[in-house]
Amino acid sequence: MVNTQVHIGTLALKNPVLVASGTFGYGDDCRDLVDVNELGGIITKSLSLKPREGNPPTRIVETPSGMLNSIGLANIGAQKFIEEKLPFLRTLSTAVVANIAASTIEEYCTVLSMLEEQEGIDGYEINVSCPNVKEGGLSFGANCKMTAEITRRLRKLTKKTLILKLTPNVTHISEFAHAVADEGADAVSVINTVIGMAVDVRKRKPKLSTVTGGLSGPAIKPIALAKVYEVAQSVKIPIIGIGGIMNVDDAIEFLLVGATAVQIGTANFIDPSAGVTIAHGIQAYCEQQHISEVSQLVGALQSSKELSAISSWL
Repeated sequence: MVNTQVHIGTLALKNPVLVASGTFGYGDDCRDLVDVNELGGIITKSLSLKPREGNPPTRIVETPSGMLNSIGLANIGAQKFIEEKLPFLRTLSTAVVANIAASTIEEYCTVLSMLEEQEGIDGYEINVSCPNVKEGGLSFGANCKMTAEITRRLRKLTKKTLILKLTPNVTHISEFAHAVADEGADAVSVINTVIGMAVDVRKRKPKLSTVTGGLSGPAIKPIALAKVYEVAQSVKIPIIGIGGIMNVDDAIEFLLVGATAVQIGTANFIDPSAGVTIAHGIQAYCEQQHISEVSQLVGALQSSKELSAISSWL
């Protein structure tokens, strides 16, 4: 038997596969399509203090090997989530992580405090790729000091697992990972979407109403792997790898470069059971490789120096 359990802060996940925020609704949307209890965890759609309609259409565009989205953090708001979605989530035997989005640091704190009063939430993932209205709309996640400040403020409000979801749209993501680790984050999610654009050549217009959006899917996997590897060399806290994971081999790549767990995102739009299939696949891989614990895969990538030594033995 393979021990597939991994730990993220206070969370003990039954396996290292979670579904990414915004790709699986609030956890109840796919309950008739897949047994969500077979997942390591569910990360909810982003929650803000008040309901948000999001951006006008068109806000999702398919691209070669990927997808652009500019949803605009559309959501039902924290209070409605508590009243309408949380009762179902409380019935699950898998971890529930609430993703929080906000326009001010105070809003982040208010939403987390509201959720902290409720049963059924095991941890929080903080989306810092949000416009900071007090600073002219610049993303929180593009400012290292601001990202650290959000972490510091939220850490004081909860003992539950606190995860910061980092943007790749910065020069050195490891600096941000180091900053939030210093302020008490239990883990980082790496990466959020990459800024991208698509153009309709016949209309000579952008395909998205907002011109640019977030690129996800297989097209960004090499970028995501490199970012996870960079962060793994910088911090000791767990990393949750995200970006273009479509099958079990993709997921194992992320574990090998240093991720403790992974999130399945765009693949859910193709197959809502992708996460469960990948979780089963990781276990089968471990059995085939005679690996007793999935945690043994984390950071097990052989370096060029090690590979050279192996070659010299042959």
